[in-house]
Amino acid sequence: MRLSLASMLLIWLFAHCQPTPQYQSVRIGMCSDVHLPTMHDSEKRIGAFIDSMLIARPDFIIELGDFLIPEEKYVPYYEHWKRFPGPKYHVIGNHEMDGGTTLQEAIAYRGMDNSYYSFTQKGFLFLVLDGNDKKYPDQKGYRSYIGPVQIQWLKEQLAAAEMPIVIFSHQGIGTDPGNPGERYSIENDAEIRALFEAHNRENPGSKIIACFNGHTHHDQAEMIGGIWYITINSMSYKWLGEEYAHIRYSEAVDQDYRWIKYTAPYKDPLFTLVEISTEGYIKIAGKYSEYVGPSPWELGYPEHLKEVVKPQITKRYLEFDVE
Repeated sequence: MRLSLASMLLIWLFAHCQPTPQYQSVRIGMCSDVHLPTMHDSEKRIGAFIDSMLIARPDFIIELGDFLIPEEKYVPYYEHWKRFPGPKYHVIGNHEMDGGTTLQEAIAYRGMDNSYYSFTQKGFLFLVLDGNDKKYPDQKGYRSYIGPVQIQWLKEQLAAAEMPIVIFSHQGIGTDPGNPGERYSIENDAEIRALFEAHNRENPGSKIIACFNGHTHHDQAEMIGGIWYITINSMSYKWLGEEYAHIRYSEAVDQDYRWIKYTAPYKDPLFTLVEISTEGYIKIAGKYSEYVGPSPWELGYPEHLKEVVKPQITKRYLEFDVE
């Protein structure tokens, strides 16, 4: 059967002019565990991040906790953060309440209404969690827990979601790399992951794509139950502890910044640019540095942590299923 010219034209148009899928993507400037009070060169580090973001112009920037405490002497450091003209978000870390700072003082200083909250950008819903809830009323010291009130809020947010979801927290929700005596993920991490996975099974149009965290000063990405759990390395250092003390810069620096000798500082500040697309990928820009002074392994740090303890944020291209 010979087709008419009009019929052939219709077939060609059908084959070649199908609607192009409308993907959405968001670009995020991200840093974690700046620890502005700890390092002698903190102002240069946070300044370098903001200078880079002014050039990259992401849709928003976020720091994943352990940023600074609200004292007058740190105001100039925070002024660097404010130089970014776009949306800026904070996650509350465990060190935000150091020196007797209350949670309310910490969130007020940052202009936050609550320690956990949500926002939308470029077709994505972002949920910011607070992993510092008390497990029991009289609990003292640092905490790593998401309590029932926050979990109820989280369930309500997930139930109402109509777009893909990305989670931010300070303490991790993924697995623990197994450093003896140290808890890296929140205590009820399995409960939260089960909640996320149940949501994804029932809501393919508003799946949780990824969870980003800081806290461990590690460089890590793992997929669990179809969700990426990504740890963003500290901008400044890896905490080693008193048994690995070493003068890193000079005796003079150490007199004023007494915690540095217990760390393995990074020569250059670490931060990254993350792109997430509904096409099914997460791109993480790499940033690489080196240690100031001996590496953790030269000082006898546990060898099994070499996979995640590095002076870098690894360049990654991570894929996820799109319904």
